[in-house]
This record gives sequence, structure tokens and C-alpha cells, in this order.
Amino acid sequence: MAAVAPGGNKGVAFLKRFFPGGLRRYRILLLVSLVFLSSVLGAGAALYFAPRLMFRPLPPASPPQGLINQPVGLPAQYTADSPVVTIARQVGPSVVGVQAMTGTNYTGDGVVKQGSGVIFDTTNGYIVTNNHVIAGAGRITVSLDREQTYPATLVGADERSDLAVLKVQGPNLPQARLGDSSTLQVGETVVAIGNPLGREFARSVTVGVISALNREVTVPGSRGVEITLRVLQTDAPINPGNSGGALVNLRGEIIGINSVKIAASGVEGMGFAIPINDVRPIIDQIITRGYVTHPFLGVYNLQEITPEMAQWYNIPVGVYVGGVFKDGPAAKAGLQVGDVITAVENQKVATYDDIQRLINKKSPGDQVTVTIRRLKSPNPVNYTITLGELPK
Repeated sequence: MAAVAPGGNKGVAFLKRFFPGGLRRYRILLLVSLVFLSSVLGAGAALYFAPRLMFRPLPPASPPQGLINQPVGLPAQYTADSPVVTIARQVGPSVVGVQAMTGTNYTGDGVVKQGSGVIFDTTNGYIVTNNHVIAGAGRITVSLDREQTYPATLVGADERSDLAVLKVQGPNLPQARLGDSSTLQVGETVVAIGNPLGREFARSVTVGVISALNREVTVPGSRGVEITLRVLQTDAPINPGNSGGALVNLRGEIIGINSVKIAASGVEGMGFAIPINDVRPIIDQIITRGYVTHPFLGVYNLQEITPEMAQWYNIPVGVYVGGVFKDGPAAKAGLQVGDVITAVENQKVATYDDIQRLINKKSPGDQVTVTIRRLKSPNPVNYTITLGELPK
């Protein structure tokens, strides 16, 4: 029989008296009591420490390894030393606002057209702008900024090229540097500077790329006659008031004069500028003559012959000549009413614009080869025509 420690029987008797279920029941109750006590103590500690931990400042987050102490830079086009910033600072002052008073409205108030211009000759105060900006104006002013405004005189304008030259007199006029548009490439970055929506937004700068070269757009002229312009296409935003402003390459050279923008539903980012290489001879003529000479073929009442018409009437595809000016270049060469022009300079033509585009590459006095089909003759005939000067 195992030995019992002194007082052992008394302890067993005590448990049996207060816990009739014996030691097993006592252990269960003791375990439940400990769990309850732990819950109470845990809740109390949470109530005491939680507010202190919640409002305690968090330690700073550690940056990923390898990025510590490395400066974060902006893209090059947005930094203070980018070419765009330099262009805005150097070229911007030579881009001016043009205000043209064209008459009065039904209330008797003056109607003012807003545009832009570029100072290209500071010695003589010459400014190039668009013809449609100043067409019909009785009074023209030029603003260098909000404080400097000068009256301007019209040296001359040319509707067919949509260009005009103004002259102002003022001290220390800034001058833009003209570039070479023949070196432009599609995708090249360009900067447009002008006065969109008038003087309040003078010398606004937008950035884009050359989207296409040698585009042709047809726009209404100031006298209601449509004109076709050979232009550069860009996605740099060109808005009303930008007309006559500068399109600049990243060397700070003017490579185009902003002219028109296509605004239509579903069309965005199609602005056009006249290449500076086309601008140069025009403004030179305006300054020396006061007007611009254009080549003159001497035919009129031209009608396009579509393939369907050609098949129906058994005539060649081309442009039907409805009239020939007496003693004009075409008449002197032998062209007749009823002839069908099928080619100019050995390039097929199907529309009046085709003929005009090829003729406009020439100057008065130049010779051009025109291929015609005469209705009674099955064979094409070539005529050499000496171009005249388009009557003013």
C-alpha cells in the first residue's frame, strides 16, 4: 500500500466535501476559471493600451533597396533647361498679336478679328501673318504684349497663299530666325506659339510633332473663292487666334506659319502650317512689288470628266476645257474649247486641283507641257505653253 503524505487524507476529504464530482470536476472548473480570468485581463489591457498605440506616430517607411538617396527627375521636356523652355523664352517675344478692325456689327460696335504674326525683319519692322486675319480690315494694330501696342500698315497680301506682310515702327523689336522646312521629317518635335483666343492668351506655347508633309487642304478664301494650300500637318494644338503664329523646330527656327485647323466631330489634333520655304518667296514679292504674281494657263470653265462619264460619252478621263482666253497662253499655244487635258508635265490629271497644283509649281514665263485629247482625234497631243501672269 502506497504511503500517504501527512495531511493528504484531509485534502481529499475537503475536495469531496465541496466538489462532489471529485478531482476530475475540480480540474475542469479550475480550467474554466483560468480562461475567464485571462479574457478579463486581456480586455482590460486592450482598453488601457489601445488609445496610446492608435495615436502614436508610425515610423517612416523604408524605401526599396537601391532607391535610397536617388533623386527623382522630371521628363526632359518638362525641366527648366529643356529645348521647349528655351524656345518659348527666345522665340516667344517675336510672336505678336494682330487685331484687325473689319467694320461694325448690327449694334454699331466694331468687329475685331484676332490673330498672330511673326516679326522676321526688325530693321524694317516687317511682320508676316495670314491674309484671312487682316482681309477687309480698315485698321490694324499689333501688340507685342499687354502694354506695347503699335499701329500697323499693310504692305501687301496674297489670298492664294493666305499670307500678308505688315509693317510697324517701334524700338528694339525682337526678330525671329527663319529656318529650312525642306529638312523636316515626320515625327519631328515642333512648338507652336501664338495668341489662341486673342491677347488674353498671348504667346501660348503648345508642343507636338510633324504628322505629315506636303498635305493639301482646300479652304474658303476671303472673297468666297476656294483656295488650295500646301501645308505641314501637326498635332500641336492650333486654335483660333493662332493663325499667323509660328511653328518652330527645336533649334528655335521658324519652319512654318500656322494657318488653319480642321474642327469637326470626331477629329482632333489636325493643325496646318504653311512651310517657311513657301513663305519666303511670297513675302519677298510682297515687299518688293506689293503683290504676288501667279502663273496663268489661260483656260476656264473646266469640268472634270469622271471614269463613268468617259465611258458613257466615249471620251478620255481628264479635265474638259469649256473656255480659252483670247490671246492667253493656252490660246497662243493652240488649245481649243472642247479639248480634254489629260496630263500636265507628263503627270496624269483628273481634277482642276490636279492642274492647279502642277501649274503653281511654276512661275510666270516658265514653259509647261500640257497633254490633251481632241474629241475628233484618237491620239494625245502635247502642247508647250509659256505661262503668263495671273491678272490681279
